Amino acid sequence: MSDYPSDPADPPAPSAQTRSPSAAADTPALSRVQLKWEIAIVLGLSLGASAVYSIVSIISRLTAEVALSDQSATINGSQSTREWLDFTYQFLGIVFTLFPVALVLYLLWRPGQSGFRRLGVDFTEPRRDLLRGGGLLLLIGIPGLGLYLAGRALGFTVAVVPSPLDTFWWTIPILIFSAIRSALSEELIVVGYLFTRLRELGWSAWTIIMSAALLRGSYHLYQGIGPFVGNALMGVVFGWCYLRWGRVMPLVIAHWVLDIVSFVGYPLALLWWPALLAPTP
Repeated sequence: MSDYPSDPADPPAPSAQTRSPSAAADTPALSRVQLKWEIAIVLGLSLGASAVYSIVSIISRLTAEVALSDQSATINGSQSTREWLDFTYQFLGIVFTLFPVALVLYLLWRPGQSGFRRLGVDFTEPRRDLLRGGGLLLLIGIPGLGLYLAGRALGFTVAVVPSPLDTFWWTIPILIFSAIRSALSEELIVVGYLFTRLRELGWSAWTIIMSAALLRGSYHLYQGIGPFVGNALMGVVFGWCYLRWGRVMPLVIAHWVLDIVSFVGYPLALLWWPALLAPTP
């Protein structure tokens, strides 16, 4: 029995007698070598590269003279002292990092079924997607905050320095836009695309789940060991849920809200409880 749910959107396969040569030519099967090269290229253009940089970053942090707990990582920081340039750089940075998402949707597109529909990133099940996304939000969000605080207390997580919310009128909209960028990039590439291609390579369900979870954790290593563990565990839960539901949309919803809370809610919490969350001077 297959470890994967059947996709109700998939049309029944035509028989050998009814399948036309032109239809077969429209959807040529990729060889294993082509699949491996495609995966390497996609990851090299997106989160695989981020993982490599994060691994180098954590090596640098662990070998520095300053303790890991006394270091900090800035998220969504300003990119220019001039307002219009800061907005332009941040907006363009978000837009262009969405192109790998567009690439995987294109690569998974097949006649009669878009990449969106194939991965379950659509609005055909809004109520169910919202309920599932909300459940994931509660399951991941609260333990995730606890893990961050524990990591700070134990000294294996760096202090996360968020962007101040009162910088410009467009700061919060840009942070929300950045949150949806992260949600789409991670869930469509690391879950939707990677699970699809590794399944086609014949990998088992749990091998795929654990490999994708380790990738998810690795590109958060720049924040320390705690975020690596937390995001890897998140990857296991998200991967298992995707195999159960066959839809990426609930994962995108949960991830988007989690990042909005991190990007917008965390700076507020930092103002309210600076002794608990602020970097150690």
